[in-house]
Amino acid sequence: MTDFKKAIYTAQVHTTGGRDGASRSSDGRLDIKHSVPGGPGQGTNPEQLFAAGWSACFEGALGLAAGARKIALPKDTAIDAEVDLCQEDGSFFLQARLNVSLPGLSPDVARQLLSDAHATCPYSKATRGNIAVEINLV
Repeated sequence: MTDFKKAIYTAQVHTTGGRDGASRSSDGRLDIKHSVPGGPGQGTNPEQLFAAGWSACFEGALGLAAGARKIALPKDTAIDAEVDLCQEDGSFFLQARLNVSLPGLSPDVARQLLSDAHATCPYSKATRGNIAVEINLV
């Protein structure tokens, strides 16, 4: 049995049709269609959604890390997230890269912020030890 903790927020999304379906959040802010990666259709896919969610969360964690170290996070901070859907021996899995741009910060300071953020970001915690991950300073 899982030991659930007190939540500060719960996302609620209803999905039908899987990779060729649609998802809608309970508050209506998310209302999207899905399509298979590389296939026909105009929708997004779970890998894109994961990349968007993780990169947004990671940038928030960078802001917290910078604040804790009394460093101003560059206004033009950017993250290019890449999430690969892979298949090997009939099994599917993910791997990911976060390519982070922190212009104006020294490489040593930037790498420390990346390390701090990766230690605290909930998405990073969820993937740690579960998928191959690279956090790159670009």
